[in-house]
Amino acid sequence: MKAQLLKVSMSPAQSFSVRQDVVPSVNNKWHYHPEFELVYFSKGKGTQFIGDNISRFNQGDIVLVGPQLPHYWRFDDVYFRNNNPAANPDVRVVHFSENMWGDSFLNLPENKLLKSVLEKSRRGLKIKGKNKQHIADLISEMPNAEGIDRIIILMQVLAEIAKCEKLETFSSIGFQHEMEPHEKDRINDIYDYSYANFKNKITLEEIADVAKISPNSFCRYFKSRTRKTYSQFLIEIKVGRACELLIEHSLNLKQVCYDCGFNNFASFYKCFKKITGKSPLCYQKEFVTNFS
Repeated sequence: MKAQLLKVSMSPAQSFSVRQDVVPSVNNKWHYHPEFELVYFSKGKGTQFIGDNISRFNQGDIVLVGPQLPHYWRFDDVYFRNNNPAANPDVRVVHFSENMWGDSFLNLPENKLLKSVLEKSRRGLKIKGKNKQHIADLISEMPNAEGIDRIIILMQVLAEIAKCEKLETFSSIGFQHEMEPHEKDRINDIYDYSYANFKNKITLEEIADVAKISPNSFCRYFKSRTRKTYSQFLIEIKVGRACELLIEHSLNLKQVCYDCGFNNFASFYKCFKKITGKSPLCYQKEFVTNFS
């Protein structure tokens, strides 16, 4: 199934959106939008789909999803039963655009950590750590805040998230359809070339030439920037592409395997399960079951 573009409702008198959801069916579809989405599950649990990640969400969870990253939260069946009003969820949702503060705000030196955490959220982030409860309390204040207080509280929330030492990434790097070149440097050239050519065998000499450094220097450089080897990175791209195909297209597993650049099905199966924790067939069935 294709992710749907969602237009976020925004009041002309407000620079960003804050709402409180108490029903389980709000925006319950696989969708994306150009705004950042901050979600606090004050009450409720179920299954979350963020990029190519499938996992559980629970009461107390806080999630930050970056622009254009497809996502969907499906509450457990108990929340859809009319005879159980005590099971109603309670969720606070904030949508804000990257340039709501102006074009140069995030480039201020004082905002280095804030800019970094917003970049990381493009793969989806689960907020963890000792200041999580404080962040939850601040988000809970936002629906009733007015005027400049709304902006101040949002900044406090994002500042606290930027300080978090424990942030869990959801989606694999391979699921990112397009990388937005915020910094046009060597690493972006590597990414662009890799995404364009991952179906073919990319030699070390070839990619080092793209980076304009020696093969030995390339290995050290890439690992220092990404904390993984280039071969690991390519596998993540391939598996991310496989997740896209399994979600959005009616292809059989062998077609998906070869379309993503794997040479044999055994290698595809092993790599897919290692990264996602599920077999390709189980992964596809889980999406189909939850979206049917």
